[in-house]
Amino acid sequence: MKKNAALVALVLIAAFAGQSQTNQTDKVETKEQRDARMGWWREAKFGMFIHWGVYSVPAGYYHDKPIGGIGEWIMNRGKIPMAEYQQFAKEFNPVKYNADAWVKAAKDAGMKYIVITAKHHEGFAMFETKASPWNICDASPYGKDVLKPLAEACRKYGMKLGFYYSQAQDWNNGGAASGGKWDKAQEHDMDDYVDKIVVPQVKEICSNYGEFPAVIWWDTPKDMTYERAKKIYDVVGQLRPNIIMNNRLGGKFAGDTETPEQHIPAQGYPGKDWETCMTMNGTWGFKKDDNNWKSTETLIHNLCDIASKGGNYLLNVGPTSEGLIPQPSLERLAEVGKWMKVNGEAIYGTGPTPFGAEAGKLSETEKEKNGKPKFITAWDWRATTKPGKIYLEIFKWPTDGKFELPGLQSKVEKAYLLAGHKKLKYQQNESGVSLALPDKAPDAIASVVCLEIADAAAKLINK
Repeated sequence: MKKNAALVALVLIAAFAGQSQTNQTDKVETKEQRDARMGWWREAKFGMFIHWGVYSVPAGYYHDKPIGGIGEWIMNRGKIPMAEYQQFAKEFNPVKYNADAWVKAAKDAGMKYIVITAKHHEGFAMFETKASPWNICDASPYGKDVLKPLAEACRKYGMKLGFYYSQAQDWNNGGAASGGKWDKAQEHDMDDYVDKIVVPQVKEICSNYGEFPAVIWWDTPKDMTYERAKKIYDVVGQLRPNIIMNNRLGGKFAGDTETPEQHIPAQGYPGKDWETCMTMNGTWGFKKDDNNWKSTETLIHNLCDIASKGGNYLLNVGPTSEGLIPQPSLERLAEVGKWMKVNGEAIYGTGPTPFGAEAGKLSETEKEKNGKPKFITAWDWRATTKPGKIYLEIFKWPTDGKFELPGLQSKVEKAYLLAGHKKLKYQQNESGVSLALPDKAPDAIASVVCLEIADAAAKLINK
């Protein structure tokens, strides 16, 4: 019995040791190594998501009828047969695509990285691939890889570039399909799909773009077993050992980042790296009748809110089939960029709020249906931190010119607005700090006050 137990233990140790060498989730990594690998991403805070593919051709309509749901899911939602859907590629000709202009728009908005759909659930590869003819070079009149000029522009502007890749769900190459398959032509062995499409294409996107991708963003891990996921993870581990991956590969691989979608968690993910991805309107891929645009105020407040909880904001644009980012998106990006030029110090490289309460006040009267507490946003400001500094992003400017910051024990040595670095008067006692603010807010959306404190990390009363 002891001999058998020892043998089993050795087998298990060997198995896990092999796993640790090839799987980023399972490999041994010190805190210092992880911090170094995640460093640029944590500093960045703000990135651009780009959903672009053949779905931009129908743009939400099939046989002249609107199809409900998000634009990039039109094949699924409209139950469009493969042969018919693939005809849309003949109309996908983004002759107005200007990678330089896209990256410059992101940079001017204050964004530090871009993640683009190299392949979405429709299975159409936006890059040159030998694994499937269903790609932009072979199936469209455009005939060129769009990721290469984007990579070149990112190098030019000092932007990191990542690739979204739908590894499991693929409606044209034989992957899984949410809600089942609707066309006999889609029937295909999942393992064959992983071996002949996914693994070769992941090798291609990890090998053909120089230092990129810096990020791989997986999605919808339907039918992704451990064995299937491991094949994919091993390829990435061998080719890109320092890459950052999200938590959607499947097969029990945790990844590096949590990915809340279209919402901001009330408390964030304390102690974890996380990123909220969100649309500017109601859809990810271009949909011509979706004009439900978020205001610039909402976008800036979201950015502040996410940063105050220790997360990143990945904000989406959905270009047209001609290769144009919609004008309402560009306008909002430019407006956010103006705010970031003045106040970016309060976002980039910051840590979460030391106060906690503004991250979501617990309401004793409101409960979710399942009986769990419901968190509601209650305060009109957010806070971010750097060593020796606290930034207060004030959304609602006090009418009496006073801003009370209860609970701060650390000695305040200086207080000023980031806009113009105007010094502010303040009083501090055992209960906290009271700031005297100008009558008018420097910014109509969010004005930032910086407090320089004596301690590296804010000390709070009773904490």
